[in-house]
Amino acid sequence: MSDPLPFSARFVLAFTCFFRVLFDGALAARVRAALGSAPAEPRLEAPRAEPPAPPPTKKEPPNLAPALELLGLLQREGRFVDFVKQDVAGFSDADIGAAARVVHEGCRKALSGHVSIQPVRSEDEGSAVTLEAGFDATQVKLTGNVGGSAPYRGTLRHRGWRVAQLELPSAIEGHDARVLYPAEVEL
Repeated sequence: MSDPLPFSARFVLAFTCFFRVLFDGALAARVRAALGSAPAEPRLEAPRAEPPAPPPTKKEPPNLAPALELLGLLQREGRFVDFVKQDVAGFSDADIGAAARVVHEGCRKALSGHVSIQPVRSEDEGSAVTLEAGFDATQVKLTGNVGGSAPYRGTLRHRGWRVAQLELPSAIEGHDARVLYPAEVEL
């Protein structure tokens, strides 16, 4: 037989058991059987709550191929990744400007050939706008001294952009979309 528990340990155990037996009917039945108690008279029980819903299943990871295809287009047409990955700290502003012009032209060509982009707001930037209650916060970002509730009155600082249509080229079977642009080896 094991050594008796000290009072403080018994107190904590009794307290824990009290609440576990109180809220776990299956455990209460096992404790009653272990203590050799006779079954209690049947009585009406409160309706049982539905068991908790199972935890949400892990979502499938999103298909990244379209995003990688678009990034590949920007690299092929405008050398976008080369430009962004380049450390430009040592270059003059004129050199950076010249490179940015080439990247801009190529990326603009890639986007205009595959993506239809429209402004979120039709007003000119700098215009006074009023946002009524219920405006779509996914399409309009409030900046500055934000407080209170709608209607909000302010100045349109950026019209925003949304994709109206996206047409990416179909991937060739066996193509690895993670390769944005293949390495070049001159012979």
